[in-house]
Amino acid sequence: MAGCRGSLCCCCRWCCCCGERETRTPEELTILGETQEEEDEILPRKDYESLDYDRCINDPYLEVLETMDNKKGRRYEAVKWMMVFAIGVCTGLVGLFVDFFVRLFSQLKFGVVQTSVEECSQKGCLALSLLELLGFNLTFVFLASLLVLIEPVAAGSGIPEIKCYLNGVKVPGIVRLRTLLCKVFGVLFSVAGGLFVGKEGPMIHSGAVVGAGLPQFQSISLRKIQFNFPYFRSDRDKRDFVSAGAAAGVAAAFGAPIGGTLFSLEEGSSFWNQGLTWKVLFCSMAATFTLNFFRSGIQFGSWGSFQLPGLLNFGEFKCSDSDKKCHLWTAMDLGFFVVMGVIGGLLGATFNCLNKRLAKYRMRNVHPKPKLVRVLESLLVSLVTTVVVFMASMVLGECRQMSSSSQIGNDSFQLQVTSEDVNSSIKTFFCPNETYNDMATLFFNPQEFAILQLFHQDGTFSPVTLALFFALYFLLACWTYGTSVPSGLFVPSLLCGAAFGRLVANVLKSYIGLGHIYSGTFALIGAAAFLGGVVRMTISLTVILIESTNEITYGLPIMITLMVAKWTGDFFNKGIYDIHVGLRGVPLLEWETEVEMDKLRASDIMEPNLTYVYPHTRIQSLVSILRTTVHHAFPVVTENRGNEKEFMKGNQLISNNIKFKKSSIVTRAGEQRRRSQSMKSYPSSELRNVCDEHVPEEPAEKEDLLQQMLERRYTPYPNLYPDQSPSEDWTMEERFRPLTFHGLILRSQLVTLLVRGVCYSESQSSASQPRLSYAEMAEDYPRYPDIHDLDLTLLNPRMIVDVTPYMNPSPFTVSPNTHVSQVFNLFRTMGLRHLPVVNAVGEIVGIITRHNLTFEFLHARLRQHYQTI
Repeated sequence: MAGCRGSLCCCCRWCCCCGERETRTPEELTILGETQEEEDEILPRKDYESLDYDRCINDPYLEVLETMDNKKGRRYEAVKWMMVFAIGVCTGLVGLFVDFFVRLFSQLKFGVVQTSVEECSQKGCLALSLLELLGFNLTFVFLASLLVLIEPVAAGSGIPEIKCYLNGVKVPGIVRLRTLLCKVFGVLFSVAGGLFVGKEGPMIHSGAVVGAGLPQFQSISLRKIQFNFPYFRSDRDKRDFVSAGAAAGVAAAFGAPIGGTLFSLEEGSSFWNQGLTWKVLFCSMAATFTLNFFRSGIQFGSWGSFQLPGLLNFGEFKCSDSDKKCHLWTAMDLGFFVVMGVIGGLLGATFNCLNKRLAKYRMRNVHPKPKLVRVLESLLVSLVTTVVVFMASMVLGECRQMSSSSQIGNDSFQLQVTSEDVNSSIKTFFCPNETYNDMATLFFNPQEFAILQLFHQDGTFSPVTLALFFALYFLLACWTYGTSVPSGLFVPSLLCGAAFGRLVANVLKSYIGLGHIYSGTFALIGAAAFLGGVVRMTISLTVILIESTNEITYGLPIMITLMVAKWTGDFFNKGIYDIHVGLRGVPLLEWETEVEMDKLRASDIMEPNLTYVYPHTRIQSLVSILRTTVHHAFPVVTENRGNEKEFMKGNQLISNNIKFKKSSIVTRAGEQRRRSQSMKSYPSSELRNVCDEHVPEEPAEKEDLLQQMLERRYTPYPNLYPDQSPSEDWTMEERFRPLTFHGLILRSQLVTLLVRGVCYSESQSSASQPRLSYAEMAEDYPRYPDIHDLDLTLLNPRMIVDVTPYMNPSPFTVSPNTHVSQVFNLFRTMGLRHLPVVNAVGEIVGIITRHNLTFEFLHARLRQHYQTI
C-alpha cells in the first residue's frame, strides 16, 4: 500500500487510482461511516444490519428438534429440492419474458428507423430519421427511469447488492417482489431504449429475488396473499435459495449451468457447503433448459429441440473448410493472448476508475437533488448515445464491398441464426448498392448480434472503424453504468472487448502478415480480457465463456487471459462490483485478513461498551434499552456481587436473577457430582463403592469453587438494580463491572416478546409466563415489528420478562487473547452476526460485530497498535 505513494503513484495517476488512504489519520479512520473531504473516500457505515446466518439454539428451537425424526427430515429435504427446481423454472421464465419483449421492441424500433433511413437517404430528410430514433429511445429510457424511482434498489445490475446479501449484509429492499418487477420491466425498456447496457447482469439479481421470495409464499407487496407454509423461515435457509437463484440467473443468461454454480460460489456466497453445490447445479440446469425449451419452440417452432441454451450465445467457432492453414489458435498465439490480457487489465482498470469518479460525482451532485434530476440524467445519456450512434454511422462508417461470407455467413454462424437474420444484420445505411456500412452494422443492431458479427464474420470491419467503435463504446458504456436505470455490464464489456480483439487480429493480419490466425478467436480473447479486467472474475468467467462457445479447447487461452487481466487490474484498483460495494459503504468481509493483522488480538478490536439485559428484566427497562439504542443483539448477564445474599432478601426480581446465575454456572466439582450420581445407577457394587468413597457429598448450601473465587476476587460494586436500564451517567467502575455471560438475545426476539405480552408479575413465579413456540417467534419473519411502533399503553412497565427461554445460551465466543485471523475466520465461515468476547472465568468483556472486522477498522487499530509500541 505504501508503494502507491512512491514510484507506483506515477503509474497509478493515469487511471486515477492512486490511493489516498495513507493521508488519513487513525483518528479519522476510527470514525467509520464518515467521508473525507478531499478524496471522498467512502468508509464502511454502521447503519447496515447483518443477517442471522447462525442458528439460535433456544428453547422453542429445541422443542422443534424434539419433534423431528428421520421421516420429517426427509420430507423437509424433499420440499427443499422442489423449491430449488421451482426457482430454476421461474428464473428461466423471467429470462424468457425479458428476451421476448426486448426482441419485440428492438425489431419494432429498428424496423421503423431502418425504413426511414433508407427513404430519407435519397430525399434528404435524415433529421426526421434521427428524431424517430430519439423518440423511441427517450420513451423507453424514460419508462425505465420511472420504474427506478418506484424502487431505487432496482438500478444498476444488482450484482453488488446480491454479493453483499450473500456476504451477510442486509441491504434494504434488495429481494422484494416490487424490486423484481421494477428490475424486469426496467431492464426491458433500458435495453430496448438503445442504452449501452445488458440484460444478463439484472438476470442474476432477478434470479436471486425469485430464490428469496418463492420459498416464503408471501410478499410485503401482496399482503393479502398468504399461505401457511412453515418451512424456510430463517436467513440461513433464504441464503441458500438466493445462492441458487443467482446461479440460475447466470445459467439462464449465458446457457452455462456449471458457470452459474461457480459464479455463485466465487463471487456471491461467503458460506458454502457440499450439499448446497448439488442443489445449486440442479437449479441452474432447470433454469437453462426451461429457457431453452421455450425459446427454441417460440423462435423455431421446434418444441423440445433445445437449440438456444441462453439469452447470449456465442455460436460455434470453426474455421472454413476451404482454408487449410486456419487454426482456432496455436501455441504461438498464447504470447499475443498474454499481451492482450495485460492490455485488457489496463483498460478495465481505467474503466473502473473513470466509473468510480462518475459515481462519486453522482453521489455529490445528482443524488441529493430531487429524484427528477436522476430521470433527466438518464434522458441526457440516452440523447447523447442516440446522437453519437446516428452520427457515427452516418459520418464515420466505411462503405465496404459485400463478400460471399458477408451475405450468407459461415457455417458456424448459421447454427445460431438463419441466413435471413444474417442479411438483415448487415446495414447498408448511407452506402451505394453492393456495399454496406460497417459502423452501422455494429451500432444499429442489438448488442448480441454485434458480438456475433465480431466473432464470426470474416473481413467485414476496417481497423479505423473498430478503433472508433471501441473508443465511443468504451466512454458511453462507462458513463451509462451507474445511471438510474437497470443495467448490466457483461454484454457491453464483451462487445467492447470483442472490438478490441478484432482490431488486434486485423492489425496482425494486415501489418505483420500473420495469415494463419483466426479473427474470431482474437475477438473472443479480447472480450474475455476486457471483461476480466473490469469484473476481475477468473474461475466462473472461464467456465461461462467455455460453455457459451461450446469449445473446450478455448479453456487454456481464456484462463490465462483472465488471470493476467485480473493480476494487471488488481495492481491498480478493485473490480467494478467491489468498487460499487465500497461506494455504498457496505461492511463487506473479504475472504481472509492480511498477515500483519495477527499482531492484533480480539481485545484490541472488540467493543467494550456493552448494553446488556438481565435474565429477568422489567418491561420498562427493556423498552428503554430498545428505544435508546440501535443494537441488534444484547448479552444476557448477571452481575458478580459479594453481597448477593442481602440482595436476595425481599426482592423477587433480583432473587430470580441470582438464582438463575447459580443454577447456570457449571463447575468441575458440581459436574463430577452429577456424573457420580449417574454412575451409581450401574449394577456394579464396586463402582458404587468407588463413587461413595472418592466423591463425598457436599452440603447443598456450600458455595461452589467458581463462586468462591469470584467473591474473593471482586469487592462489592455500586448498587444497581436489574430493573434499571444502563445509563450514560455511569462511572467507569459502574460501566465495567464484572458481568457473567449467559447468552445472547436479538432485538427482534425482545420486540416479539413485548408485542405478544410474554411477561409475569412480581407476585407470580416466572413459570407462569406464557410460552411462545418456534412458529410464533418466526411468524413475522423477515420484517419483525419495530419498537417505536409498539403501543406502550398496552404494557405494564412493572411486569417482568424472563428472556432465558428465548436467548441463545451457547453462541460462538472467543477469548480476549484470540488472534484476529482466528476471529475473522470464525466470524466469516460460520456466518455470525455477533461474537461475544468472554474471559477465562466466564465474564463478557466485549463484543465483536461485522463492523469491527472491516478492512478500514482493522487498519485503524493496527496503526494505533504501532503507536503504542
